[in-house]
Amino acid sequence: MSSIFAPKMPPLPPVQPLPTPPSTELSQEEKDRIASEQRALERKRKGRKSTILTGPLGEMDEAETEKKTLLGA
Repeated sequence: MSSIFAPKMPPLPPVQPLPTPPSTELSQEEKDRIASEQRALERKRKGRKSTILTGPLGEMDEAETEKKTLLGA
């Protein structure tokens, strides 16, 4: 009884082939542009690194607790 009232399925569309992927080859201009951007990023990163005076565990040098004075103390 259900087959009389059920709608008929339309035919499936044909399967289309996948499109060809874009070329991954970069031109020399694009390579130069990417290289210059990388150099700029490295230069910025290097600039910040020189301001950090401690390691990941804190200051690594020994603390100066004794200072010599001119009066011989």
